[in-house]
This record gives sequence, C-alpha cells and structure tokens, in this order.
Amino acid sequence: MARVRISNSSINSYGTRVLTDGLDTTQYEKNPVLLYMHQRGTVIGYVKDIKREGDDLTGELVFDEVTDLSRQCKAQFEKGSLRMVSMGADILELSEAPEHIAPGQTRPTVSKSKLREVSVVDIGSNDDALRLTYEGKALELGAGLECGLPVLKNNSVEPNKSDTTMEVKTLLLALGLTETAGEAEVTAKITELKNGETKALNLAAEIKTLKDENDALKLAAITQLVDAAIADKKIGADKKDHFIELGKKVGGEELKTLFAEMQPAVKLSTVLDHQGGATQMHTASDAKKLSDLTPEQRMELKASDIKKYRLLYKEEYGVDCPV
Repeated sequence: MARVRISNSSINSYGTRVLTDGLDTTQYEKNPVLLYMHQRGTVIGYVKDIKREGDDLTGELVFDEVTDLSRQCKAQFEKGSLRMVSMGADILELSEAPEHIAPGQTRPTVSKSKLREVSVVDIGSNDDALRLTYEGKALELGAGLECGLPVLKNNSVEPNKSDTTMEVKTLLLALGLTETAGEAEVTAKITELKNGETKALNLAAEIKTLKDENDALKLAAITQLVDAAIADKKIGADKKDHFIELGKKVGGEELKTLFAEMQPAVKLSTVLDHQGGATQMHTASDAKKLSDLTPEQRMELKASDIKKYRLLYKEEYGVDCPV
C-alpha cells in the first residue's frame, strides 16, 4: 500500500495549525489503529512505519480486510477513489509566539499535541478533515462547524477593502498621479520625489556653507577695520570687542565711515584747555542734537534707537533720514 501524509504544519480552515515537530506519536505507535471517518468502533486496519519526512508526518496503511468496510476501503484506495487520511490528536499546548504564527493565521498554533488515531476520510486535508481535542472537548474542524479555539490576542483586523481602495486613490492623487496609475508610475514618481528631496537638501547645505563663509569674511573685514582704528589710536584696545559687535550690527561700510570721521585720541587736559575748561559731555541716549554727539555716539544711537536718530536727523537737517 502507498505511503500517505498524516499531517503537516500548514494552516487549516479555522486559522490554526499543528506543528509537526510538536506532535508526539509515542503512544499511538503502541496501538496504531486505522479508523474510518474518525468513528470509534470502525477499525479497518492499522498504520505502520510512521516517520517524519521534513514537515510531513507519514505512514503506510494496512487494511485488515476483516470487515466489508475494510475490504471496501482497500479496494477504493487501490482504485484511487479514496486516497487521503486525517489524524485525531489531543492539544497539549497552544502558542502565540511570533515564530509560531504564520501569515494569515487567526488562532494560536498547536505547538504540542499527542496523536490518538488516524482515519481514512473521503475529504482529507488539514483544512477540512482534522479532528482535535482541546480541554476535553472535540474540535470538529470541518466546513460550517464551530471552532472552540481562542482567537489570537494580537491579531489585527483585516482592513475593509473599500477603505483600502480609497486610501490608495488618495495616495495616488497626493502624488499627482491619476487613480489608474500603475506600479511603475508610482515607483517612478516616488523616485523623482526622493531625488528632488536630495537635491533640495544638497542646495540647503551649499547655501549654509556660503552663508557661513560670507559671515566669516564680513567678520574678518570688521576685525581688520577695528585693528586699524586701534593702531591709529582712534579707539582703545579695550574697546575692540565693543566695536566688533557694533560693526556686526551696522555693517562694515558704516563702521568704516565712523572711523574715518574720528580723530586720534587726545588728552582730556588738551580738550579742556581748547574749550576754556567748559567742555560738555553727552551720551547717545540723552542727546538733543546730532551735532552734540561724536561720530561713535551717532553710530551707537543709530544701532540702539533708530526712531530717535531719524527724529534728531530731521530736526537738524530738515529732511527725512535716508536710513
């Protein structure tokens, strides 16, 4: 008699599967009865040479031909009108471990079980002719029958097809494609967008580099102007940082103009002698006229209070300030 497959680890019609590696045949091999359609009292033979071949559990059927049913089943196997078997097993352990869950599975995997009997069946497959026993109750995994196994705790619900279709259409429109766009068009569009994003990032990096270089050049020019003013004794070395910060605010050209208007520093006694000891000291904040301020103070006022600077400018010169 030909060798038949008794079971394997594929998913059955109720969304579970029985792992071949976890199927214990020790007890069954001591009494390897062959039944008809899982019915007790209808022994028609036995199964010999049970072994595992890859993921398949296989065996060789032996019909005892004691009953008419046994002789009939043997004849039908020889003719090919019967050609399948199904196992009956007790569930010992269920598993929801990721490595035990296959795509499309909806119920836990039977990771450990015990083979009780093998039957000749008219429709025999893991989908429709598997008989399991779980917590003392028989689970008839056949079409239209209720399954007593729990569903997976983390099993996600399959999305509604119409909702998925709408999401795809929305995505296509967002990409600037028609609703009928194919996979090649979508791939091309995504590639185009990725390339555009890469170019934009590269351009932004180049702009930042140029800006940093420009800022560095401006700072170097301002520092050079301040160093020259110190060398010409127009300002003290202790004012270097102050004038560099001022130059950052008003720009190199304004700072250059300021230094051009400044004279080298003279002693206070010289100023007092020149003005008869009646010099007046003004600050940028309390000035009433621009002419009362030194060029440095005028630059400070322009940087700190542009509104007041414009007001004093118009009062003194009779025209609006150009800056």
